[in-house]
Amino acid sequence: MGRVIAIDYGRKRAGLAVTDPLQLISNNLTTIPATEIFSFLTEYFSKEEVDKIVVGYPKNLNNKPSEAVIYINPFIKKLEKLFPDKEIILMDERFTSKIAFKSMIDGNLKKKKRMDKELIDKISANLILQSYLELKRNNK
Repeated sequence: MGRVIAIDYGRKRAGLAVTDPLQLISNNLTTIPATEIFSFLTEYFSKEEVDKIVVGYPKNLNNKPSEAVIYINPFIKKLEKLFPDKEIILMDERFTSKIAFKSMIDGNLKKKKRMDKELIDKISANLILQSYLELKRNNK
């Protein structure tokens, strides 16, 4: 069984989180510039067995895709083309950045650290991955 990787993709950065090989626990992985995502994934997949890619998909409160899909959809299409052997799963990412920020406050992080957008993206990716893992457990 391979890992599951989650991506919180943005125009500037991509936050990444990954499971353990048994797909039980999610961990923050890294944050990288959005322009480097495909080279990073190619290298990562050459070192680690990854079965699935979970991508945070932006939706509005009415459950329709948000305007951010204009850059997410081309990203997903390129993922499918470059990594046809990986299952790609779209997960609702509503409120993940707000929840990430709140968890930083609850964790007593100093204000300077809470302003670190890379950390917020990494935590958001982890929240997306945790949502996927919970959904998978509940559907068994």
